[in-house]
Amino acid sequence: MKKFFEIISNIWKIEELRNRILMTLGLLLVYRFGAQVVLPGIDTSQLAALSSNTEQGILGILNAFTGGAFANASVFALGIMPYISASIVVQLMGIAVPYLQKLDKEGESGRKTKNQITRWLTIGICIVQAPAYLYSLGALGVPDSAFLLGKGLSFIVPSVIILVTGCVFAMWLGEKITDKGIGNGISLLIMIGIIATM
Repeated sequence: MKKFFEIISNIWKIEELRNRILMTLGLLLVYRFGAQVVLPGIDTSQLAALSSNTEQGILGILNAFTGGAFANASVFALGIMPYISASIVVQLMGIAVPYLQKLDKEGESGRKTKNQITRWLTIGICIVQAPAYLYSLGALGVPDSAFLLGKGLSFIVPSVIILVTGCVFAMWLGEKITDKGIGNGISLLIMIGIIATM
């Protein structure tokens, strides 16, 4: 046990490693904070029905991946899933689309271009998923009185913008963790979300 604590203390002596660990922990903390921030215009005291309806099945899994943000109707309710969907689509299309095959052969510049395509596709997926999520809130048991601004465009448009921005911000956090932290940022965001819902 003494050797374990000696190894841990040695980790903190290496400045670059210490900075990477602190950066990772800080960005994960920001993500967890964002998962608790509820969309503007929703009465949080009336979200109990949403929470109970997202405990099991596919919604329970989605809620776990978002760290409870789905059931909280938070700004990170879409989580990082649109980015993962976009990544899968771009990888699968790389087999069939000649342009993407060409990018694979270009090395670093091709990889950067594919990353940009993935990011833009993520935004497109978010633009489709955000209104679907907002409309599904009522079907999941959230009463109409929980929508302080009503369910019209005065609520939908700003909320879609916030949800898309939340997903893009979560994607950015994941990329920053990968670049300046420790490990794969997207995987860490999913892991911390699952741990938070246990």
